[in-house]
Amino acid sequence: MLQAGRDLQLLMETLGLRALSFLDTTRRLAAFTLITMGVLATRAGTAHRVIHPLVRTQLVQAGILLLPIVAVVGMALGFAIVGQTLSILTRVGQTSLIGSLFVTVIFRELAPLGAALVVLARVGTPTVVELGTSRALGEVEALEALGIDPVHYLVVPRVVGITLAVVSLTVYIQLFAALSGWVFCFAANLPVGAGDYLGRIAGALHWFDFPVLGLKTLAFGACGSMIACYQGLSRPLRLEEVPGAATRTVAHSVVAFLLLDALFLVITLLLPG
Repeated sequence: MLQAGRDLQLLMETLGLRALSFLDTTRRLAAFTLITMGVLATRAGTAHRVIHPLVRTQLVQAGILLLPIVAVVGMALGFAIVGQTLSILTRVGQTSLIGSLFVTVIFRELAPLGAALVVLARVGTPTVVELGTSRALGEVEALEALGIDPVHYLVVPRVVGITLAVVSLTVYIQLFAALSGWVFCFAANLPVGAGDYLGRIAGALHWFDFPVLGLKTLAFGACGSMIACYQGLSRPLRLEEVPGAATRTVAHSVVAFLLLDALFLVITLLLPG
């Protein structure tokens, strides 16, 4: 009985420490985000010949180079969810539900989350390693000694580029999913024409789906990129601590994506229609 009480006390202390650590990390991340937004607002037109190429580089790395992976993800979603579900709906004579299925599952949920996770895996973790290594080797302090704001030079281009890439890749996943869903219908010889298929999807969309989708993808991209930059630059790191920072980035980003997704789901449910 005494041992059980000690175990319970130890568990409560561990949970308390984890909760305090989470709150402290959230506070520091919020402060880092405010600093970044302040720099972005006050230095939007400063050194554009340097910053704009860096943003384009991030767009290429987080967007264009990931198009093949995004195409595979979108085609897989279309075949696995849209195509097979439509096959089942055809058997019960409920093909009219395919539009609502696509909008609810693919358009609103899986496409934004899938794009964010792909960018996190292929760009987010390398960003942490790059920035963490620069911090460990003293390169960030060298920029400050030269009068260059590290946030403006290192963080802003990554946040802007990665955020825009997540928005763009989300649209591509939706398009590939819609295309592969119809290809499945055609290959399986289902009685659903291309015009009817696209018309049902368009009919299931509401006016608020587009602004909510835009805000959700912007939030996913900004949150993931901000966490990656924060973990790489927030505190002095030794080289052997960089992999741990990358691991924390993945864990924190996934939790943040799920919380944001739940928030936008509640917003969607509260909207009329």
